[in-house]
Order: sequence, then structure tokens, then C-alpha cells
Amino acid sequence: MIIRKSISQALLAGAALAVISSTGLAKSNDRLTIADNATDRVRSTLSTWIADGKAPRGRKDKCYGIALAGENDCKAGAGTSCEGTSTVDFQANAWTYTPRGSCEFIITPEGPASLSEVQRSDA
Repeated sequence: MIIRKSISQALLAGAALAVISSTGLAKSNDRLTIADNATDRVRSTLSTWIADGKAPRGRKDKCYGIALAGENDCKAGAGTSCEGTSTVDFQANAWTYTPRGSCEFIITPEGPASLSEVQRSDA
């Protein structure tokens, strides 16, 4: 009976850890800029997010091509596992959470961000 209880507790602890680690922890970076055609609301949201450097709260979009190496939220292509595994800055097939409705207005040194994988040579 003690063994079953220990296993149950270990499984519960593992599940809790998985939930905690699955939340978006990646942040913005100061190499991101905002497109000229962004609305004032989007411009304000992005400016605040980029300046505070924290993961966005509330509703989010998966935004591809904006993370610095090792700072993606998940998915970084073949040979990687998930969070924090992107290998180059602005990797085309790695995403980071952004405030909802803002991804389309983010510009990186490599080009625009996207709600789907970016078509770049590093993908």
C-alpha cells in the first residue's frame, strides 16, 4: 500500500511539473521592432511587452521566427525537443508566445514574424 501511495504521489508531482513547465516562459527581446502599419493598440501592447521582457499574460498567439537561440517556447524543428531548444536567433520553425493579435506586426533582423513556420533557409 505504501508503494502505491508513493507511486501515485510521484505521478501527481510529475504531472504538476509538466503543467507548470508547459506554460510560455520565453520572453521578448530588444531586437524586435514593430511594423509601421500596426494600430496604436497593437503598437502599445508590443512596446510594453518588448520593454518589460516578460512572457505575455492573457490570450496569446504562437509566433514563429522571433525567439533568440535557446529562448523559444516550443517546437524548434528536427533534432530538438521543445522549450528552450532553438539553436539560432530567429529560427524559422521555433515559436514564442506573443500577445494575441500582435505577431503579424513584429519584424526581426531576419524579416517578419509569422503565425506559421517562416520560410527561411534555417528551417
